[in-house]
Amino acid sequence: MLIVQEGKSRATGSGPPATGSARHHPPTWWTAAALLAALLVLVLLSLLIGTGSSPTARAWDFLLGEPGARADAQLRLAVMEVRVPRTIAAVLVGVALGAAGCLLQAATRNPLAETGLLGVNSGAALGVVVGLTYAGVESSYAVLLCALVGGMAASLVVLLLAASGRTAGSPLRLVLAGSALGATFHGLTSYVLLGTQSTFDTYRYWTIGSLAGIKTSDTCPLIPLVLVGLVVALGCSRPLGALALGDDSARSLGHHPGRVRLVVAVAVTLLAGSAVALAGPVAFLGLLAPYAARIVTGPRMTGQLVLSALIAADVMIVADILARIVIRPWESPVSVLLALVGGPLLIWIARAGRFSTAGASA
Repeated sequence: MLIVQEGKSRATGSGPPATGSARHHPPTWWTAAALLAALLVLVLLSLLIGTGSSPTARAWDFLLGEPGARADAQLRLAVMEVRVPRTIAAVLVGVALGAAGCLLQAATRNPLAETGLLGVNSGAALGVVVGLTYAGVESSYAVLLCALVGGMAASLVVLLLAASGRTAGSPLRLVLAGSALGATFHGLTSYVLLGTQSTFDTYRYWTIGSLAGIKTSDTCPLIPLVLVGLVVALGCSRPLGALALGDDSARSLGHHPGRVRLVVAVAVTLLAGSAVALAGPVAFLGLLAPYAARIVTGPRMTGQLVLSALIAADVMIVADILARIVIRPWESPVSVLLALVGGPLLIWIARAGRFSTAGASA
């Protein structure tokens, strides 16, 4: 009788609406189209605005193919060798961190989870320090490679630790293993830095989080890793939707929660490792973008992934553009601007009690 009455109340609209119902949220794909259009506009602005002396109007003429502008060697250098690579990097970093944060929050059912949870940031930092101190690394590409290898190695250790025992792959094991390993690697990094001033100077520049000085040769090798990570992430959307109902319900639907979380951790490793290698540790983006996406999509996991990636990419480019102009002719680290915005916003969200669960449905 109760079930029948609930069914009638929902059909007639007299009962309370179902949580996450599509009618309570804007159409996901319309929102995605708007965010994509905004991203294209921001990419154009990123190509037009810089820290140097090249006027925006001249950059516009260059993009339109005006002969005089095309013949300007300094303008060509500014647009093609400086702004294009860092714009590509900003999109890659934003997409990677947004998708990785969304995956982690869904897999751990923790709306405060972010990309440093699997030890990727601390592993990348240790990789950079070890490369600088013991391998004589000098070039920016070599530093990027050390960060990528270190981040992925740390995440692999976390996966091995979380995959053992009777509760293999559980959210608690992932969080504990990542936190413990992150603290260990942070201590090792500090120990190595104490005796090497030159290493500390280079490491300090990397760890502040910036897109300045990125070259095309830095971004191209990471594009395949980000694409593979996104494909794996989209493939996990339906199992993660089942996990939102609880591990027992997921098993009854034919999913293995431990294996799903381990696959998610692999995708997060590819995404977050690539982002940290390119831009250094960037805080808040992987935390706030999934929250904003859930406001629009509700618990629908595929929509969350798409919108999280687009929102984070938009925010990253906006922060990078502002980083070039707030103290022109110098440049501010992009992570500083994100922290200035993200910190107060996170406090406001927490005080307003607006954190929703990271559950999802396919």
